[in-house]
Amino acid sequence: MGDDSEWMKLPVDQKCEHKLWKARLSGYEEALKIFQKIKDEKSPEWSKFLGLIKKLVTDSNAVVQLKGLEAALVYVENAHVAGKTTGEVVSGVVSKVFNQPKAKAKELGIEICLMYIEIEKGEAVQEELLKGLDNKNPKIVVACIETLRKALSEFGSKIILLKPIIKVLPKLFESREKAVRDEAKLIAVEIYRWIRDALRPPLQNINSVQLKELEEEWVKLPIGAPKPSRFLRSQQELEAKLEQQQSAGGDAEGGGDDGDEVPQIDAYELLEAVEILSKLPKDFYDKIEAKKWQERKEALEAVEVLVKNPKLEAGDYADLVKALKKVVGKDTNVMLVALAAKCLTGLAVGLRKKFGQYAGHVVPTILEKFKEKKPQVVQALQEAIDAIFLTTTLQNISEDVLAVMDNKNPTIKQQTSLFIARSFRHCTASTLPKSLLKPFCAALLKHINDSAPEVRDAAFEALGTALKVVGEKAVNPFLADVDKLKLDKIKECSEKVELVHGKKAGLAADKKESKPVPGRTATSGAAGDKDTKDISAPKPGPLKKAPTTKAGGPPKKGKPAAPGGTGSAGTKNKKGPETKEIVEPELSIEICEEKASAVLPATCIQLLDSSNWKERLACMEEFQKAVELMDRTEMPCQALVRMLAKKPGWKETNFQVMQMKLHIVALIAQKGNFSKTSAQIVLDGLVDKIGDVKCGNNAKEAMTAIAEACMLPWTAEQVMSMAFSQKNPKNQSETLNWLSNAIKEFGFSGLNVKAFISNVKTALAATNPAVRTSAITLLGVMYLYVGPSLRMFFEDEKPALLSQIDAEFEKMQGQSPPAPTRGISKHSISGTDEGEDGDEPDEVGTDVVDLLPRTEISDKITSELVSKISDKNWKIRKEGLDEVAGIINEAKFIQPNIGELPTALKGRLNDSNKILVQQTLNILQQLAVAMGPNIKQHVKNLGIPIITVLGDSKNNVRAAALATVNAWAEQTGMKEWLEGEDLSEELKKENPFLRQELLGWLAEKLPTLRSTPTDLILCVPHLYSCLEDRNGDVRKKAQDALPFFMMHLGYEKMAKATGKLKPTSKDQVLAMLEKAKANMPAKPAASAKASSKPMGGSAPAKFQPSSAPVEDSVSSTVEPKPDPKKAKALGVSSKAKSAQGKKVPSKTSLKEDEDKSGPIFIVVPNGKEQRMKDEKGLKVLKWNFTTPRDEYIEQLKTQMSSCVAKWLQDEMFHSDFQHHNKALAVMVDHLESEKEGVIGCLDLILKWLTLRFFDTNTSVLMKTLEYLKLLFTLLSEEEYHLTENEASSFIPYLILKVGEPKDVIRKDVRAILNRMCLVYPASKMFPFIMEGTKSKNSKQRAECLEELGCLVESYGMNVCQPTPGKALKEIAIHIGDRDNAVRNAALNTIVTVYNVHGDQVFKLIGTLSEKDMSMLEERIKRSAKRPSAAPVKQVEEKPPRTQSINSNANMLRKGPAEDMSSKLKIMYRTYRIQARSMSGHPEAAQMVRREFQLDLDEIENDNGTVRCEMPELVQHKLDDIFEPVLIPEPKIRAVSPHFDDMHSNTASTINFIISQVASGDINTSIQALTQIDEVLRQEDKAEAMSGHIDQFLIATFMQLRLIYNTHMADEKLEKDEIIKLYSCIIGNMISLFQIESLAREASTGVLKDLMHGLITLMLDSRIEDLEEGQQVIRSVNLLVVKVLEKSDQTNILSALLVLLQDSLLATASSPKFSELVMKCLWRMVRLLPDTINSINLDRILLDIHIFMKVFPKEKLKQCKSEFPIRTLKTLLHTLCKLKGPKILDHLTMIDNKNESELEAHLCRMMKHSMDQTGSKSDKETEKGASRIDEKSSKAKVNDFLAEIFKKIGSKENTKEGLAELYEYKKKYSDADIEPFLKNSSQFFQSYVERGLRVIEMEREGKGRIPASTGISPQTEVSCMPAPTSTVSSIGNTNGEEVGPSVYLERLKILRQRCGLDNTKQDERPPLTSLLSKPAVPPVASSTDMLHSKLSQLRESREQHQHSDLDSNQTHSSGSVTTSSSSTANIDDLKKRLERIKSSRK
Repeated sequence: MGDDSEWMKLPVDQKCEHKLWKARLSGYEEALKIFQKIKDEKSPEWSKFLGLIKKLVTDSNAVVQLKGLEAALVYVENAHVAGKTTGEVVSGVVSKVFNQPKAKAKELGIEICLMYIEIEKGEAVQEELLKGLDNKNPKIVVACIETLRKALSEFGSKIILLKPIIKVLPKLFESREKAVRDEAKLIAVEIYRWIRDALRPPLQNINSVQLKELEEEWVKLPIGAPKPSRFLRSQQELEAKLEQQQSAGGDAEGGGDDGDEVPQIDAYELLEAVEILSKLPKDFYDKIEAKKWQERKEALEAVEVLVKNPKLEAGDYADLVKALKKVVGKDTNVMLVALAAKCLTGLAVGLRKKFGQYAGHVVPTILEKFKEKKPQVVQALQEAIDAIFLTTTLQNISEDVLAVMDNKNPTIKQQTSLFIARSFRHCTASTLPKSLLKPFCAALLKHINDSAPEVRDAAFEALGTALKVVGEKAVNPFLADVDKLKLDKIKECSEKVELVHGKKAGLAADKKESKPVPGRTATSGAAGDKDTKDISAPKPGPLKKAPTTKAGGPPKKGKPAAPGGTGSAGTKNKKGPETKEIVEPELSIEICEEKASAVLPATCIQLLDSSNWKERLACMEEFQKAVELMDRTEMPCQALVRMLAKKPGWKETNFQVMQMKLHIVALIAQKGNFSKTSAQIVLDGLVDKIGDVKCGNNAKEAMTAIAEACMLPWTAEQVMSMAFSQKNPKNQSETLNWLSNAIKEFGFSGLNVKAFISNVKTALAATNPAVRTSAITLLGVMYLYVGPSLRMFFEDEKPALLSQIDAEFEKMQGQSPPAPTRGISKHSISGTDEGEDGDEPDEVGTDVVDLLPRTEISDKITSELVSKISDKNWKIRKEGLDEVAGIINEAKFIQPNIGELPTALKGRLNDSNKILVQQTLNILQQLAVAMGPNIKQHVKNLGIPIITVLGDSKNNVRAAALATVNAWAEQTGMKEWLEGEDLSEELKKENPFLRQELLGWLAEKLPTLRSTPTDLILCVPHLYSCLEDRNGDVRKKAQDALPFFMMHLGYEKMAKATGKLKPTSKDQVLAMLEKAKANMPAKPAASAKASSKPMGGSAPAKFQPSSAPVEDSVSSTVEPKPDPKKAKALGVSSKAKSAQGKKVPSKTSLKEDEDKSGPIFIVVPNGKEQRMKDEKGLKVLKWNFTTPRDEYIEQLKTQMSSCVAKWLQDEMFHSDFQHHNKALAVMVDHLESEKEGVIGCLDLILKWLTLRFFDTNTSVLMKTLEYLKLLFTLLSEEEYHLTENEASSFIPYLILKVGEPKDVIRKDVRAILNRMCLVYPASKMFPFIMEGTKSKNSKQRAECLEELGCLVESYGMNVCQPTPGKALKEIAIHIGDRDNAVRNAALNTIVTVYNVHGDQVFKLIGTLSEKDMSMLEERIKRSAKRPSAAPVKQVEEKPPRTQSINSNANMLRKGPAEDMSSKLKIMYRTYRIQARSMSGHPEAAQMVRREFQLDLDEIENDNGTVRCEMPELVQHKLDDIFEPVLIPEPKIRAVSPHFDDMHSNTASTINFIISQVASGDINTSIQALTQIDEVLRQEDKAEAMSGHIDQFLIATFMQLRLIYNTHMADEKLEKDEIIKLYSCIIGNMISLFQIESLAREASTGVLKDLMHGLITLMLDSRIEDLEEGQQVIRSVNLLVVKVLEKSDQTNILSALLVLLQDSLLATASSPKFSELVMKCLWRMVRLLPDTINSINLDRILLDIHIFMKVFPKEKLKQCKSEFPIRTLKTLLHTLCKLKGPKILDHLTMIDNKNESELEAHLCRMMKHSMDQTGSKSDKETEKGASRIDEKSSKAKVNDFLAEIFKKIGSKENTKEGLAELYEYKKKYSDADIEPFLKNSSQFFQSYVERGLRVIEMEREGKGRIPASTGISPQTEVSCMPAPTSTVSSIGNTNGEEVGPSVYLERLKILRQRCGLDNTKQDERPPLTSLLSKPAVPPVASSTDMLHSKLSQLRESREQHQHSDLDSNQTHSSGSVTTSSSSTANIDDLKKRLERIKSSRK
């Protein structure tokens, strides 16, 4: 190809890979142009060049490389797929571009790297560049640093990860190369620009001069925060939008700036962690306790040095912290206290969040120690506590801090307040919620009134800071009582405060406040009890809702105000201003009178206290009218109610006046702005009247109105305290009744349960039963809202009362609280949001936990108790634990401070005594309940160790640990657990139990969370390692948890995290991620938002995500327990269910209707192979169990999700058996229509069916077996071959069912087993059935033994595995079985073997007990008496075995298919024939068509689709004719070693000897080979081998394979033996392939395997090392040449093509192998000119078509060598040259020519050769022409055809045109109409072909086919696109008259060939399905092996129905017709058989 013109013509891709640089340069230029032209980034064009990109950048020629780099850059910039090439291209750039001298190359290289970063591949690029820094070539290092620097400068530190770069910086500064050092300096400056001082610590150890230079550079940098100048693709659109906004001017700029702020990099992140625990001095713990202070000091100094490391490795620091804490708390030497405080500071700084777990222990001690006066101690303590604060949250230490606030020592008070002030600075509005602020403010407010000025100042500072952080709106409610002076002081302090987070926090809060619906004040309703002035009050409308805020009444300690705030806000105060509404001072009576007289008539006021009740009544009526007419703003409520209360006030004696009065109160409360001040004036009177029979209702009405005005919580509290402060039981009971009712009307939010409970307790103790009853009713109502926890308060009541309470609760069980009807509309101006109602119960839940009086138990946790728990003696430890349990039990509810208990309990969690571990877990469970949400602060130091216990090997311990973790999580919520690294550290431990339990727990908890801490990402790497854990359960759990991790982290983050995995793992994990992405659940619905986010973390889990409105809240909190399981069974994600509440079902039902239309099985390419790989690689559980566990079912479900329709899967995995029946019915319906899908999912279908075998429901079982019968029928029709995997996961379970008690089921199972032998070798079935004989179920044993007998009978002795001897010994054991049926079955089986194998049986079964032996002999005798009857009887008994599945045709699997592993089966059939003494006329051997050929590789992998079918010709009973030939049954003699006597036993002897060729024993094999050689060398005897060739070759290459795999590897074997065996084999073969007639009998499949074996042998390096190895290889060479020359040329050519295809596909095969196959093909090509006429071209072209389909041109070009494509082209070229245009007529066997490029390729070649040689087609047309004159020019012909095609094209004349074309084609059968069709559309072409076929059918049909047959002309023809000589020859060649019956038979054959059933002629499958299988077999002449034996076998099998083999048939299911056997018919038959044979030759 040296010539330019050669490469100029090549396509671009070939040019780019050309060896000439000019060609490549031109290729790259063209590629560049192409890349620039492609507009669509997702165009498929890009993918074609994927493989080229690396070549573009790594070209060896510098000039060409430059052009390549340009092209690559354009590609990366524009192609969507470019990302796939990142790794290889960037590594190519680093190694081959950065070392180039040309600056341009380097620039382009850098640009390419940056472009990859832009297309989101930053990590991969950075990884390659960092690898480049280790390169020895400094040029490359410099370029890599420069690239990193540019990337950082352009993209910023968000995209470029700085940590790995900073890690290598010090090394770069030490480089010997100045260029590297300079570049390092530049990048250090660039990094500094982004992260400022965070860069200093990592560089502190570099050379001081360099550091100084850096400092100088750093100073010069501008101060402003840098901004990236270039953006990722995903960010570019955002950026563009921002720019537009900015150009539009206005606010966007500010927004933009904020958004782009560079993330502050923390220097801590860039540091390496140091491990210090091991470096502590050995005697540290002794020294720290020493008496001498100097020793203690030494110990502390040692620690101080260690903790100076800025980042410490995580570990167990508990003991160290404890020791330091002791020094701080108890040491008398203040210097040591300061030193210990410094050590604590160092630990806190170095460990950060990891120190959080110890914070709780240390904080109280440090705060108490502030009593020290020495400034240095105070300073050290301050630093320590500040550092510790940063490791935890204010929430966690709040209890400790608040406890110290009450200390008497002013210094402690002062320092604590200062600490609070400093802590507040670190908070933001969100981290300092109301619930936290409230207790702190309360404590600080005490301090501002302290006598010590320093305490007051500190408190002012703390309050000022709080004000600054959360804004005035949030703090003001707490400052209501503060006088103005102090308030100003607080504000002044607030202005001075500098917050850590800058001003933003405060501002933001303030901004928020000014909005009408403030976010902050939302919760104030729960807590603001003091009335505060309202600045923005004058809003006339809304003002009426006065005391909306005053929800809470007296402050309830630490109540986390309405979780999340929003819930309660919705109900109480939607408007900010109202929260501080109508705070009325109490007015004097004079002012009131004055105000009242302004609005009431004068008479009214005068008559108020008249002594005449009628006047008072009249006065009241006027009063009422006046009130009704009054305007809200003008109504002086307080004045009016004062007037009403004026004497006689509530002591009014007349009930009518009183009723009126009460009604007016209600009116005023409803219509005016009614304040609490007004309410207090009237409430006392109302309570007094509530028990009044006449006025009670009015009093209740008034109270309800007041409750609406002043909020129920406040009103209720007032009313209750008033009612119970008086003695009147009637009032008390009615007040309770009113409250019960009010709660239902108003809802429960904000009520102070604690106050009620004490009142309710008083009521329960009342003597009056009415009061008790009302109290119990009230409790019932409260129970609706509070739930079961309410009962805890009353556990100590008397049993009788308790039972009444329980009965009341029982009544309420399951009811949901009613939706509030009052108190809502008034208090939310904008109407409620739907979420509100659902949230209310949750608030209550939050409350309840806090209502309980908590006991302080820390004083009971004494050091003695702690040391008891840690004692060496387990009994004492147990005592200690018992005591603790007792303390907690007694206290019931405890305060969070539990002293040293956590450390003590933690130690017990890894106690060696498991009982104690369990006891500890129980205590921790109690602890969680007792401490409630406050247990949160112990999560890190106690919770995480509980998780460690999940790794315990004992089941019960793990269960207890899981229960404990759940109890904790219920109290704490999940946030605490997921924060920090602790959880990921646990997951990192390679303990399978721990991993599976923890992952299971996370999979359960994560879906319920709305958000998770970012630390969850830390678990992901460990999750990935779990996905590949060697333990199946761990992998399963990890897969289950994967979607939930993704739900929170998102697919991108998860995919990114795979970057650090090994490439193999990465691919697998990514595949799983893809799968998980599809199954990813949605986050819980938003309505649950407020409630599921426990504010201040105190909402217990049980009150969390309730998504239903209030009515449902109980049911929805109860439901989730059963729900997930149900959902699991349904296959519906339980998350979706619970999240969307009740809406789901309707949606899904809609969906179901739509979805059921599609296919039920989705074909996933390579899905099955992948599943098998996974199972082999133990990535999934092997399908092997005694009963199916959940994880198997879940795994199957997951695997099915990708390939089974969702709705069907739901049916399949439903918990109800009726759904299984439904699923089976659907599967039966779709069986025929979705064959491919069924086969693609067969492994899963079979596994699912095995699960059904374990169902107890008979109807499902029957349906399953029905389906299996149909399934195996289909599989055998499809010539499918079960894989090992499918068989082993199905057959054992099927065999279980053979022992069913029901007859009908056993029968079905046996039928299925019989059918399975057609798709799975009987020899492989044998061991499975053998296994079944070991069952405990006697029925199963008996059935299995019978089945074994049938197998031996049908397939001969060699099905017995592992050897006949072993198998028979096993069977013989059962002769002594205690069950009669089993004994009989065993005897029958052995008798069957005896019939086949004669006396040798006794040798094989070995020694039997006398009794057994006598039974056996007796049975053999009995069976011998009726030998002739036996076969027939057996045939009748076993219809399934002998009859084919279609019941009328014998579908025997192709001979050797099943027999590969069990050494050749054909001979066994022969034995069986002899045993039955049947003999018949020999028939011609038949070639096996290619599809049915033996493909050893395939068979070993069990993918073969091999089977041959026996089509029916006319059936006659031939027995009568052949009667005389029947020979009495001979007993088989031992085989004589020689073939001297060629008696009728020859065939069987040959079979036997051939079977020994494949023997595992070398000597046996050599002996057999010698005997065969003897036969082959004598010409007269060689013919005896005819018909055995394939069988012999199979045995031979099995022996070759055995030597290669087994003998060669066997050290003990003498290699000379092997050489000897090789010589025999090769010698034999050479003899065989010299006899051409025998050589031609070898079929394609066998030749393929033979060539495979020989080529493998030639390449076996182990042979070359042997002495005579070279000689062996030379002989093999010679043999291969012989095989190529002497075999049937079609078969060998076909075999080589298939072999080449397989070798190219197999990744494992060596390139050398393919090369040798191609050399063989070239040799064949050289032989072609001589052999072309004997070759069946159609079949060869079909093979080439299949090859090109598997390897399109593109794929071939990607092969490493160019040989395959050249070989193929050469072969096609030669064929074209030899056949000319005629070659296009040989494409008949190819169904869909468009699947490969073959036709196009041939046309191109033809065109090419036509151009060169002129047209040959003339001559060919002329040959066939008898009408057209020889001289008639081609032009005329063309015109004539053109005319015809014109007619066809026109609408009117189309039929006429087609008829003419048909006539024309008939006259000139060779006429080429291809050119006319070629340019037309596919539709037109098929139309013409179809039209011609129809005409042919019509014309021929009239002559031949009787109309009665009703066959569709189309169908017949469609199956016969090629002219078939057999058809025409049958009737007419010999000029005989043929009767119509023969045609009928022919028609039947044709119908069978098309897969039509003759019984139902009208049901015809659609044309397309017929065409999908090659209708005309690809092998034109195929002789089946051992044809005559097969036919005899068939006769005996089919009750002497004779059937003939027609090579050209694929499906045979015709019914057998038996016509009278007249002589004429027999002769006719014989002649036909002869003709068929001759046509085949």
